[in-house]
Amino acid sequence: MISDRLAETLRLLKDETWPDVAANAAGLFAVDGIAVSANGGSGAAEILWSSEGLARGFEDLQLTLGQGPGPDCLAGGIPVRVPDLAQVRVDRWPALLTELSALTMRAVFCFPLRIGAITLGVLTLVRAAPGHLTSAQGDDVTVLARALSKYLLDLGDPLLSSLEDPDLTGPLPHDAILHQATGMVSVQLAVPLAEALLRLRAYAYSTNRPLTDTARDIVATRLRLAPDARPTIPTEDADED
Repeated sequence: MISDRLAETLRLLKDETWPDVAANAAGLFAVDGIAVSANGGSGAAEILWSSEGLARGFEDLQLTLGQGPGPDCLAGGIPVRVPDLAQVRVDRWPALLTELSALTMRAVFCFPLRIGAITLGVLTLVRAAPGHLTSAQGDDVTVLARALSKYLLDLGDPLLSSLEDPDLTGPLPHDAILHQATGMVSVQLAVPLAEALLRLRAYAYSTNRPLTDTARDIVATRLRLAPDARPTIPTEDADED
């Protein structure tokens, strides 16, 4: 049996009323924000939708740094539950944990959106206070993840769908902007798309700005990366040297 609140959340999901889905899910799981990302096919997630505030900031930070529970969940295809980020070993996500103090969050729960052996994306729940999900909440989030998996499968190409239907992404259609900015940097610097995205991430990290804001500046031609600028972002390997 699923809870009445989850049944209402699933109905709202069917109607694609994302702000109401977020509000219901936040109340159901006692969290402060949710995000849904899709597998971009290159080992990285593309944010399909995120609630404003804590979830948005956390997703942008993970995307900028390329590390965290979300990328681990996507890569491994298994849930990553962190009831207290203050208790996580520093060497697990060194760059992420260094930057998290600005977000005032303490718990994050990431669940893979899977069909068989294929991981289509990740459902992320973030909370300002530490604490585990209850057993009942764990059961409900499993059902919600299955529903979201089918939803992503029905979408086909999530990014294309979000571009064709702006309402799908609610208040945060920023992956379209990121893709456009990556393409512009690739052309401007005559580098492959993968390197262009890396340079965007590195520039955002080195200037202490959200990746989304950096991408918007590129698209609006307020910012142009210098050909010889090769800033780097910290990685687990670099921290161990």
